[in-house]
Amino acid sequence: MTLRLPSGLLALALLAGCATAPTTPAPAADDNLNAVAWSQTAIEHDLIYLQTFRDAQSQLLAALADPARDALAATDRVTPLAGLPPAVVLDIDETVLDNSPYAARLVRSGKEYDEPSWQAWCREESARALPGAVAFTRFAASHGIAVIYISNRSRDLDQATLANLRKVGLPVSGPEAFLGLGTEVPGCTAQGEDKSCRRRQVARHYRVLMQFGDQLGDFADLPAGAARTAALAPYLAWIGTRWFVLPNATYGAWESDLFHDDWHAPRAQRRRMKIDGLRY
Repeated sequence: MTLRLPSGLLALALLAGCATAPTTPAPAADDNLNAVAWSQTAIEHDLIYLQTFRDAQSQLLAALADPARDALAATDRVTPLAGLPPAVVLDIDETVLDNSPYAARLVRSGKEYDEPSWQAWCREESARALPGAVAFTRFAASHGIAVIYISNRSRDLDQATLANLRKVGLPVSGPEAFLGLGTEVPGCTAQGEDKSCRRRQVARHYRVLMQFGDQLGDFADLPAGAARTAALAPYLAWIGTRWFVLPNATYGAWESDLFHDDWHAPRAQRRRMKIDGLRY
């Protein structure tokens, strides 16, 4: 049997349906949902971190025993190794601390990264330690190896950053263990977020056994784009022995390379350029 509503009731029913229709906004042109979801929920993500730090730890004492061992590129090694105490150098964000909740908030709100919201997140001091990072760094510190963090967090975040590191159990010997963006290095000038001056500062005081990061810029000053592959070639043998690279699908130079680092371009245009940069 077919139920037929009077025309007036039918109109009211249609209006009621419209009033309750979903109003979820369309995804932003560069929605980061899958990358953030993978970072937070995929067990494979955590296992990669655990595997990397465990592998590094299994090699650390042999590296310590080798007086010629150095994980700094030749351009950063400004002081002879002889007599220098050992250190390991680690990036912070997406290397030892997990900022995926901040990225998740951007996905939910449809907004993009901006410095005020990023600083507010950092000041919460609530980032978790990434798997394996605490065990590795504590192992290094227990064997007399200095743990140095080189980060592109701004210097006005140093206290919040050090507090967050300590909260999750990462060893921090003091403020000198954190070299943030804007750290002044006498006789050296860096461009933008380039970490080379800060690595040279470490080189003056330490023999660096290993470096850890989620961006190639965490290891050496390498050119952008296609030239980076050629510049990296001399260091490929260091991957997994002196340089330990961790995954970051949510942001990085790999993304901005696709739209020539033009962050002023509209989001839709940046998306178009990223699509054009894919292999088909």
